Amino acid sequence: MNTNKIEEAALPFISHLIELRTRLLKIVVCVIVIFLALSAYANDIYSFLAGPLLKHMPQNSTMIAIDVASPFFTPFKLALVLAVFISVPVILYQFWAFVAPGLYKHERRMVFPLLIASTFLFYLGVVFAYFVVFPLIFGFLTTAAPEGVAVMTDITKYLDFVLTLFFAFGICFEVPIFTIVMVWTGLITPASLAEKRPYVIVGAFVIGAFLTPPDAISQTLLAVPMWMLFEIGLLFSKLFVPKTDADMDEDDKLPVKLDE
Repeated sequence: MNTNKIEEAALPFISHLIELRTRLLKIVVCVIVIFLALSAYANDIYSFLAGPLLKHMPQNSTMIAIDVASPFFTPFKLALVLAVFISVPVILYQFWAFVAPGLYKHERRMVFPLLIASTFLFYLGVVFAYFVVFPLIFGFLTTAAPEGVAVMTDITKYLDFVLTLFFAFGICFEVPIFTIVMVWTGLITPASLAEKRPYVIVGAFVIGAFLTPPDAISQTLLAVPMWMLFEIGLLFSKLFVPKTDADMDEDDKLPVKLDE
């Protein structure tokens, strides 16, 4: 009898593992297909990424490759990262499809818009970094070299540097999502967040000082958007204040299936 119960309990667990494996395979296939499509244009993609630096490098100065294999592998590394970046909507959908059946209806109505918004904001942060921050950073760094020092950046180190900044700005632009999630989970209320606005503003400028060159203009260009995004998150967080059991409908208390 106990053995039968154990076997019955193990079946749902095994089915979840099979579903998880299937969805992970779909993600891997999506990334590989996009990577193969981008591989033919790997060098052109890298040239586009290096554009903000090349525009500010001194005349007759070029980028260099220190490692023997880096001219071949670095563009393909970028193509792979870009493939994952493009696949983010598919990755989030597979994640959503896996967890949605176990969510309550009211949780499902909230989580899906947050996934879409977080994806958009991350992309927005990356675009902001490329078109606004990079010209400022490279314009400053290429002119700050001491006299007699040739500015010749290694292509691998440049890729690592810009990917780090992309990730940093993408995360910074998730401020509204962090704000909404904190309110939704009951960790804090919109009123308490509003009272902490002065600390948020100071924190935004401190983060801007760490992520940008040491000048007030570029620091402000990051700090002000972060502050504005906090205000947007604070505004929308009022729609995500947790409901009490008395406020919830009976249907909202039941888990739903993905195809409902």
